[in-house]
Amino acid sequence: MKSVCLALFVLLFVSCSSDDSVSSKDYTEENEQEILNYISENNIDAVATSSGLYYVIDEQGEGAAITASSDVSVKYVGMYTDGTVFDSSLDEEVSFNLQYVIAGWQEGLTYFNEGGSGQLIIPAHLAYGSNDYNGIPGGSVLVFNIEIIDYVAENEQEIVDYIEANNLDAQATGSGLYYVINEQGTGEKPIETSYVTVSYKGYFVDGEVFGESTADTSFYLDQVISGWQEGIPYFNEGGSGTLLIPSHLAYGRYDYNGIPGGSVLIFDIELKTVN
Repeated sequence: MKSVCLALFVLLFVSCSSDDSVSSKDYTEENEQEILNYISENNIDAVATSSGLYYVIDEQGEGAAITASSDVSVKYVGMYTDGTVFDSSLDEEVSFNLQYVIAGWQEGLTYFNEGGSGQLIIPAHLAYGSNDYNGIPGGSVLVFNIEIIDYVAENEQEIVDYIEANNLDAQATGSGLYYVINEQGTGEKPIETSYVTVSYKGYFVDGEVFGESTADTSFYLDQVISGWQEGIPYFNEGGSGTLLIPSHLAYGRYDYNGIPGGSVLIFDIELKTVN
């Protein structure tokens, strides 16, 4: 995740700037005219909202609906109406909760689903207000080209491609998990709250290993990632195989302990004991 993204500064700034009645200026009418000129000059089919925000949907997206409190992952370019770019995250998606960003993003992204793309045209009162802030002039209209990442769909495709490339006989579950049984095992079958002992190797779809047990590892299944909670009970004690786990059943959209956000995780496992 990028450490500094101008689009992601918390709403606290907006609150503080708008309370400064001495130096504040109302840019509402000026911004509205600037936005209308920008839309006309660029022949944009934009939708206006009652707040003063305008948005353009290029792709609605087929993923989950977005609410004002959703966690989202996006790629974006931020620019002024003259085309000058002030920020960009095209090289790497950024993840955040919508409650902690500017109001224009809070409202605007809710018109899309995950996997969607388009443009937000945001007046100053829904962005950084009337005062200069971190290089952005006070009263600025901000334009963002956005792409909202749908990790569920992306992970599914990654897993399917990996299965085909490696000629695996994998079973799909309704959750997005895939699993391969090499040995079913003849012992007890665990449930999601069982205390189990396993050996494992974890790696990404490119084969890079991120974790491996040097000795048998024991834990309660209800205390590990969802992909393990669901996947290990497909085996009996003594069984072995592979779990292919999408990020929503692992560590999610945020970087975690060296694992990049949105990563598909693959585990070769051997279920040693069930208690």
